[in-house]
Amino acid sequence: MKKAVLAVSFGTTFHDTLEKNIAAIERDLAAAFPDRDVFRAFTSGMVLRRLRERDGLEIDNVAQALERLHGAGYDDVVVQSTHVMNGEEYDKLRELAAPYAGRFERLAFGAPLLTATRDYHDVVDAVLQRLPAEEADTAVVLMGHGTTHHANAVYAALEYVFHDTGREDIHIGTVEGYPTFEEVCRRLEEKGTVKKVVCAPLMVVAGDHAKNDLAGDEPDSWRSMLEERGYAVTCLLEGLGENPAIRAVFVRHAREAAE
Repeated sequence: MKKAVLAVSFGTTFHDTLEKNIAAIERDLAAAFPDRDVFRAFTSGMVLRRLRERDGLEIDNVAQALERLHGAGYDDVVVQSTHVMNGEEYDKLRELAAPYAGRFERLAFGAPLLTATRDYHDVVDAVLQRLPAEEADTAVVLMGHGTTHHANAVYAALEYVFHDTGREDIHIGTVEGYPTFEEVCRRLEEKGTVKKVVCAPLMVVAGDHAKNDLAGDEPDSWRSMLEERGYAVTCLLEGLGENPAIRAVFVRHAREAAE
C-alpha cells in the first residue's frame, strides 16, 4: 500500500518564511512518518497565483494535489492542515477534498493547530519558550490574523490560557478580527505601568502581516502606532512554524489522523 501525508498550508509569497516555517513542518512530518511520502499544497489562491506569475513556481492546491496522489497510486493519505484554526481556510480544504473521499482506500484529516483543549495548553507552553520572561513595565502583544468566521473565538480562548498560567502581560490582537489593535491598546493603558512592548506574530509564517502590518516602517504598522503612543517596541519576527514544539502539535495531529 502506498501511503502519503499531504501537508496543506495557507501559503506564503516570502521564500525565507516558506523554508523556515512551512518546509520545517513538512520535514518534521517526513521524519515522523518514514513509511509515508510527504507532499505540499496551499489553500490561498492569491499566494498560488503570485508564486506562479512572479517566480514561475507551481504549487498544487488541495484538489490538484489529491488528483496527483490518486494518479500516482497512493491508497492511504493523511491530509494535515497547518492552519491555526478550524476557520475559513480549513473549511475550504475539506470542501476541496470532499470529492476525493471515495477515490482512496483511506483519506484522513489531521486537525489544525488550535482544535482540542490540549492544543491550547501545548501552544501556550510552546510560545512561552520563545518569549522573554515577564517584566513589570513590559507587555507582550501577539498579532493573529483574525477572521469573520466563528472560529475567531480561538484568540480569546488562547489569551485566557496565557493568563491562566500567570502571564497576564500577554495580549492577543488580530489584523482582521476581534480583538483589534485598539482593544489591545486599551488593555495596555488600563494597566498603567507599561512602558515597553514586545510584539510577535501569532501566525504559522512570519510573512507579509508580520513584516509589514506588525513591524513595518509605515505609520499604520502596529510597531509605529505603539511607538506613537509612547511605548518602546521590540519585534520578534518568528513564525510559529519555526518553533519545534509547535511543529510537534501538527505531528501529533497527523499521528491521531493516521491511527
